[in-house]
Amino acid sequence: MELRHFRYFVTLAQTLHFGRAAQALDIAAPTLTVQIQDIERMLGVQLFARSRRDVRLTPAGEMFLLEAKQVLAQAERAVLAGQRAGRGETGRVEVSYVGSAVYSGVLQSQLAAFRQAWPGVIVTAREVSQHESPAMLVDNRIDIALVRMPINLHNRHRAHVLFRDSFCVALPAGNPLVKQSGAIDAESLDGERFINPEQTLGTFEVARRGGFTPVIGSAPGSLIAVLTAVALGEGVAIVPDVLVGATSIPGVVFKPLAGPPIHSEISAVFRSFEPSLAVSKLIAQLTQTAAVTSYALFDTAS
Repeated sequence: MELRHFRYFVTLAQTLHFGRAAQALDIAAPTLTVQIQDIERMLGVQLFARSRRDVRLTPAGEMFLLEAKQVLAQAERAVLAGQRAGRGETGRVEVSYVGSAVYSGVLQSQLAAFRQAWPGVIVTAREVSQHESPAMLVDNRIDIALVRMPINLHNRHRAHVLFRDSFCVALPAGNPLVKQSGAIDAESLDGERFINPEQTLGTFEVARRGGFTPVIGSAPGSLIAVLTAVALGEGVAIVPDVLVGATSIPGVVFKPLAGPPIHSEISAVFRSFEPSLAVSKLIAQLTQTAAVTSYALFDTAS
């Protein structure tokens, strides 16, 4: 039985008149009669009771009508779903992010705008180490990664900058440098134990400027884990200054670094050739977004 058989049957069941049903279907009345007879032959039951004066549904016909309507409705939904998917209006996008993408508001603003524009697309986001993100992109386990640059990219990947900030130093509240007014010189951090975030650019640039080799205490991963270690007095950390004002952890004091700012960027990384229309729409939104530059405000008098 083909879809057209259901359509013929439902049209006749709704009109109960072979002439009007045939006209609605744009076929000849004798052709409709043959088609209905074929359906009844396939089912082995009589669907219509016919007389010279009227056409009526049999009990079997009434039951079959309920199911036939559902078949046609599901077929229509399938067509619409395929068309929407073909236009990128539905689908799924997997996004990974680093903690500073949340603290900066980049993740929230981008996904909120996308969900408003494309409510039929399911977007899931999870925190992933930025060192794992490139391999996950290659393996198609994620579609877009929000990472802190610089990072080694695969030759099939591209990046677009969304946010720019600089590094500062996070100190345990009991560290003597907390009492120092103004910015912290790189040389003052010589001899400190460093807690390394995932992006180590800041740590090693501070050490280079200060002329020392940093003593690395630990590298716990996420920014919240780094700041927790600092709060526990395990060392100092060079972290993005977007954290200033975005988070407050007892026992941690943020101070600016002296000298030229050590810049860093949050970027969206994605495949150069993306087959999914839904993912491509989010990439288009990201690449059309101008980078935001943030400057943290410090109370340099304390």
